Amino acid sequence: MPNHLAITTIGPNRVDLVDSFSKAIRDCGCSIVDCRMSVLGETCCIMMLLAGSWDAIAKFESMQARLENRHQLTMLLQRTEQRKKERGLMPYAIEVVAVDQIGIVNDISHFFVERDIRIEDMHSGTYAAAHTGTEMFSLHMTISIPTNLSIAALRSEFMDFCDHLNLDAIMEPVK
Repeated sequence: MPNHLAITTIGPNRVDLVDSFSKAIRDCGCSIVDCRMSVLGETCCIMMLLAGSWDAIAKFESMQARLENRHQLTMLLQRTEQRKKERGLMPYAIEVVAVDQIGIVNDISHFFVERDIRIEDMHSGTYAAAHTGTEMFSLHMTISIPTNLSIAALRSEFMDFCDHLNLDAIMEPVK
């Protein structure tokens, strides 16, 4: 049974960062099970889940300081386990577009938390509208809805909620 290591890395956005980082992982004998990478401003953020034998994971852990110094990174490492599959949950995608305003992410996350619905994945950003230059907000979220909830009722509540906040939204099953 493989061991798992969750890694969060933040540092300057450099063209060679992913190449160098993935080479270090490979050289330790680990594999990348899951990865998210994004450039935020001039900063690169990487989240990964590695798998490997206990000695491969330990070897990567021992390289942390060297990698941090060489690439001017800050890294957080945490041993973890492979996520267990849960039954009784349906994945749904949420897409929201609106004029940017403070608190949108909190409002939407609170809507789902109040209903005991998990947020599995989320990314958002802002952009200037093509013709007007208005600052716009976009959000993509994947949620896990318990199978005992009425999808029609939840969708109706969510659309009413979004209409009240002047958010354009879609809620559909993940395909």
